Amino acid sequence: MSFDFAARVERVEPSATLAISNKASELEAEGVDVVDLSVGEPDFPTPENVVAAGQDAMDAGHTGYTSSNGIPELRESIAEKLRADGLDAASEEVIVTPGGKQALFETFQTLIDDGDEVVLLDPAWVSYEAMTKLSGGSLNRVDLAPYDFQLEPALDDLTEAVSDETELLVVNSPSNPTGAVYSDAALEGVRDLAVEHDITVISDEIYQQITYGVEPTSLGTLEGMSDRTVTINGFSKAYSMTGWRLGYLHAPESLISQAAKLHSHSVSCAVNFVQHAGLEALENTDEAVTEMRDAFRERRDMLAELFAEHGVDVPVGDGAFYMMLPVDEDDQAWCSGAIEDAHVATVPGSAFGSPGYARISYAASEERLREAVDRLAEHGYT
Repeated sequence: MSFDFAARVERVEPSATLAISNKASELEAEGVDVVDLSVGEPDFPTPENVVAAGQDAMDAGHTGYTSSNGIPELRESIAEKLRADGLDAASEEVIVTPGGKQALFETFQTLIDDGDEVVLLDPAWVSYEAMTKLSGGSLNRVDLAPYDFQLEPALDDLTEAVSDETELLVVNSPSNPTGAVYSDAALEGVRDLAVEHDITVISDEIYQQITYGVEPTSLGTLEGMSDRTVTINGFSKAYSMTGWRLGYLHAPESLISQAAKLHSHSVSCAVNFVQHAGLEALENTDEAVTEMRDAFRERRDMLAELFAEHGVDVPVGDGAFYMMLPVDEDDQAWCSGAIEDAHVATVPGSAFGSPGYARISYAASEERLREAVDRLAEHGYT
């Protein structure tokens, strides 16, 4: 049988990060020792108290459906966390989702019609483009690479890119893949443009708690942004809960009521006992989060020093656990060679809209990071 595939699916490519990870897995299955720096997954175990809370919830019988938007206790805890960040948040304005990616997907599907313009800040996480295409939207991109990946010096470029035709602007700070944390002045510039052109803004804050010496501002706290910002966050990165699949979105109730339709007809609800584990994570893991953040900072600094020893100047971000390594102009060939020859897995910058770079995740041990740099240098990739 020859299938007639939907155009929306044929518009997108598989995730570049997962494609590289799959290649690494294939080599490892053949007995090759691969240093996999391609996937943004903390190498720490989920904190013990969070695991115990999930187990206790299963033992207590929390294994059935929940209310579609999430258990009341978790939604209220999320709203309390958002209020502490400075947002005017109520539990009724929260949808708990199976992962932050699902929260983003539901937002795109709720807001974007065929032909609607979505503006991305490049380099941008790979799935933003796919989600735009799946919803039928059109893309307009602003390149931050000439500005060391910072938004503030690129505000003139952003001003030229947006218009009254822009439906959605996506801001990810701290950034995947650069680690950049955008300044208050940059976010105020976004606010001014969003208000002027009546643009809805997604503020993807999944790396909010992983910052080094700076405090990120939540975009929705700025004057004029509370009624036009969708705040996305989740548990995968800060709490090392990638496989638990738990995230959330916060938005004005009018948007929540529409997104909830999609949520209820697709995933029904996030997993019951996972939501109870998430409640524990929000309320009792500050010490574990601090320990992981401190380790990431040490790895970032070490990795930058190692590359500097080989004459490679790498832009160092103030958040997340990524850096963009300058490579050959053909970054895809560089990454392909790096995994085949040096057995080090990285992601081409072109997948994020920034050719000439490779994204490295330093969510790996110091020993493996040192091994990666040694291998790259040995095989001529530095």
